[in-house]
Amino acid sequence: MTNHRWTFVCVAEDEHPVRQFSVSARALRWAPSLSAAAVTVLAALGMIVFLHGSARLEVEKIRAQKVALSREVESIRTRVGQMEGSIDEFIESDEQFRIIAGLNPIDAEIFEVGVGGPGMTTPVSDPLWETTPGTAAAIFTATYDLSALERRATLLSESMAEAMESLVTNYARLEATPSIVPTAGQGIERVSSGFSQARLHPLYYEELPHVGIDLSAVEGTPILAAAKGIVSYAGWKSGYGYTVEVDHGFGYMTRYAHASKLLVVRGQAVARNEVVGQVGRTGTATASHLHYEVWVNGEAKDPFDYILNGVIP
Repeated sequence: MTNHRWTFVCVAEDEHPVRQFSVSARALRWAPSLSAAAVTVLAALGMIVFLHGSARLEVEKIRAQKVALSREVESIRTRVGQMEGSIDEFIESDEQFRIIAGLNPIDAEIFEVGVGGPGMTTPVSDPLWETTPGTAAAIFTATYDLSALERRATLLSESMAEAMESLVTNYARLEATPSIVPTAGQGIERVSSGFSQARLHPLYYEELPHVGIDLSAVEGTPILAAAKGIVSYAGWKSGYGYTVEVDHGFGYMTRYAHASKLLVVRGQAVARNEVVGQVGRTGTATASHLHYEVWVNGEAKDPFDYILNGVIP
């Protein structure tokens, strides 16, 4: 079989010699396959270079994200530390607040609000632990500190709410506590008869309980409510004459007797120092004066024990 050959002549435009190439027909038949293989190899090499470049870019991107994440975690931990300092200052104020409110301070160890047990998570449980254990540990620490801060803030809020409630109650109790001399312009030096379980009665000439104090005053002198309350009685009482009784709540009741005139009615709200009547000598009395009683939970008390004139207005 004749071996055919193909001759290719290359002619340049300048004076270079003409070149010719001779290729056998068999080799020429393999040319398309060889060209395709070359193109495939070149394409594969190009893809490898492209993928390698993309992978490097992705690695750099992940590395930058890790750096940014680490910085953010560190920033959060710094801010948590600052907030912990503020919480510590609030805890110190809370201790004083509770003392003023009449409550025991919360122990410092309780404010640590520690937690533990089998259900506790660890840095190892974070998905990042496999690839970046340092970042996983930092995130775990920040999360733990935030949780502790939240628990401390919650306890502090509950403590302050309790102290505020106690203060409100104590304030209401103070408003309801008889604390002044209930005749305008008079002091305890004008007491003509004190509290006694067996006093010689000036009219009956026998020893009888005197469950209040007598305050000498000119007739018409204003009678003042000793504390905030509601008038529970305003009228005539045998032996007492014209009388006002004020229910202050918290078990307190005060009585003002021998008045010449009553200026309040039953059910009326009165404030400390509000005028409820005028001094007189009605009922069983030898002269113009105010008979004043303090009752606590149904038991008569010495009014001297409740006169804090100048301390509680």
